[in-house]
Parts: sequence; C-alpha cells; structure tokens
Amino acid sequence: MKKMRFTLLICVCFLLVQSTYAQFRTGAEQTAAYVGYLKGKRVGMVVNNSSKIGDSSTVDSLIALGVTIVKVFGPEHGFRGDVGAGVKVSNEIDPKTGVKVVSLYGKTKKPTKEMLSDVDILVYDIQDIGVRYFTYIATMHRVMEACAEQGKELIILDRPNPNGYFIDGPILDMAYKSDIGMHPVPITHGMTVGEYAQMINGEGWLANGVQCKIKVIKMQNYSHDMPYLPPVKMSPNINTAQAILLYPATCLFEGTILSEGRGTQYPFTVIGSPALKGIYSFSFTPVSIKDMSATPIYKDQVCYGLDLRNVDLQKLRAEKKVNLSWLIETYNKYPKKEIFFDNKQSKEIVPFEKLAGGTKLKEQIVAGMTAEEIRKSWEPDLVTYKKMRQQYVLYP
Repeated sequence: MKKMRFTLLICVCFLLVQSTYAQFRTGAEQTAAYVGYLKGKRVGMVVNNSSKIGDSSTVDSLIALGVTIVKVFGPEHGFRGDVGAGVKVSNEIDPKTGVKVVSLYGKTKKPTKEMLSDVDILVYDIQDIGVRYFTYIATMHRVMEACAEQGKELIILDRPNPNGYFIDGPILDMAYKSDIGMHPVPITHGMTVGEYAQMINGEGWLANGVQCKIKVIKMQNYSHDMPYLPPVKMSPNINTAQAILLYPATCLFEGTILSEGRGTQYPFTVIGSPALKGIYSFSFTPVSIKDMSATPIYKDQVCYGLDLRNVDLQKLRAEKKVNLSWLIETYNKYPKKEIFFDNKQSKEIVPFEKLAGGTKLKEQIVAGMTAEEIRKSWEPDLVTYKKMRQQYVLYP
C-alpha cells in the first residue's frame, strides 16, 4: 500500500510538472548538447542509481550512443545503488557493461592521479536532495578538486533539487566541517548541483583555491519552485516521497538519542524511543535490514513517538522552512533531557553538532527557545548567504 501511495505521489508530481513545464528536461536527457563533445574522448563517469536517461542508466545510454566510457566512479551506496548506508563500496567490474568501477566511498574518497591517468574527461550525474547533510556534494567537491589538480574537465549533467524551493537553517560553522557539511551553507541551500559547483569554484572552496574547469549542461524549463520528486530512491533509506521532503528536519534526529526510523521500511518519517512509552501511543520496532540498516539504534526494541508519514506535503512545501517543532517537542517530553543529544548507541549516526552545523542549535533548544526565536537568529546569516548564492544561480 505504501509503495502504491509513493508511486501515486510521483505520478501526480510528474503530471503537475508536465502541465506546468511541458518541455522540462534534465541535463542528462539533452544528449545532443554533450554527446558529440564526449565522443573521441576517454570518459569517466561519477554516477549512481539516480543517474538516468529515461528508464536506463546514463552509463548504459551513453555507451549505446557511442561514448567510450573507461571508468565509473561509485560514491556512497555504489554505482547501481545497492550498497547499504555507511557501508564501504568496493572496486569491481560492472557485470552489465564490463566497465571498471572505482570506489569513492572506501579507503579513497577523492580520485587519485593514477585513477585519472586513463581518463580525458569526467561526467558527474547524480541526483542531489538539496540538503547540507547529503554526502554526494562532498563527493562532487572532491571530484572537482581532483580534476583541477590533474587538469581534467568536468561535465555536470544538472538535475532538479526536490528541496530547492526554500533556503533555511543555520549556516555551517566551518569548525564542524565534515562529509555531511563541507561548506558554509544552510541546511537547505536552494541550489542544483550545477549551481553548487559554480559556487564551489567561485567562492574558492577547493584546496589552495584551485579552479575546476566545469561545463554545466543546464536543464530545460526548470524553476527552483517546480514540484519534483525523483523517480528512483534517493538512497536505500530515503525511499519515499515523505522521506525526501521531511529529510531536512528528520535527519537532525540522527544526532539525538531517538531513532529516526532506520531499521524500518519508512526511515526519516517516524521518530521514537523506548523511553517515550506512555507519552506517545504510536510505536515501531527497528530491526536489522540488509542493505538498509544493519545495526539500527534500538534494534528489536519497541519505540514510541511521532508518525510523520501522513504529513501534508503540499502544506509542508508552502511553509518553506526546516520544521523544528518535532525536535523541540520530543526534547521537551524526553524524560532524561541530559542524554537527549547523546548519540553513542549506534554506529550509523553522527554528532548533532555536525548535522546542525555547530553548537548553537543544541544550546538554543536546551535553553527553551521557540522555533520562531531560533529561526529569527538565522536571518542575518541567511541574508548574506542568499546574496552570495545569487551570483551562481542558473534558474529562476
């Protein structure tokens, strides 16, 4: 039933997009704009399961069009999207194409000189979610840096940002820089990967201020306000329409003692803990799920808390903000507040400060500030960020 509901939502959004943006096309779909440029070159692809032209992988499609692909670089979750969260990706030979697949989510996260020695040009084609914590921006940063250092050009096939309709959240304090936050941007940055790549270059964020030669294949008839839900799972644990749009808010729970639903079939849409029994009636039980969550917090324990699966997505979009009410509510109701931000029980979560982009949000919640008061404290930095961002936008 949930799968049918997700499919229906995708279809509704697709029809809405088609009616409003009749000629909308992703960068990847505009093969006439870049296939000729790639032919005759040894091409490396930075792709995953979201890299599609129609129903086919971008890699498979470009090979069929006569492009010589010599190497695929696989980020977190792997090239075909079948590796679990946080699990190292191995080097392999893709059984379908025979192309060598090199991991960028293992011992090596940045392409080396040796890896790029037989590559003339790289193509980056990965669907982003538009949220600072999502690791693919870190992958793009490192690929850009490697290309700049080795004198390789990077083609970026642009794709929509499903959370691109709003900009909100605290700006990352660079003292807390990590793979889930590499740049001084808010939680939702309001940019496509093509725009973001231009910002990385323009703001001098690559090591030693190097510049990557990039060519962005723009989308046709795209707007940041355009409703869009990717037709494939964003990752093994972001597998529903609700998860995509709730992710800016619910991923923050990974830095708390609460479960954000890993170990269920609907992660990032339910929140809970065994300690909230008697406070909430809704419950769920995390279990070990291969390729999704091997060791979820509260494995095989009944958790009580919030069921966000029926949140009105249209209303959520209209609010244009990272919802803090769920975080504040559960903190206030948690019986042992001194351990609420303790996340040492699971290997699959990270410090709250790295997700929040600093210590301030935690301090504000503990101090009893309201969501409105917290959001007001973000405004000066967001004004500065929006002004900077405007230099790099490609779409209205």
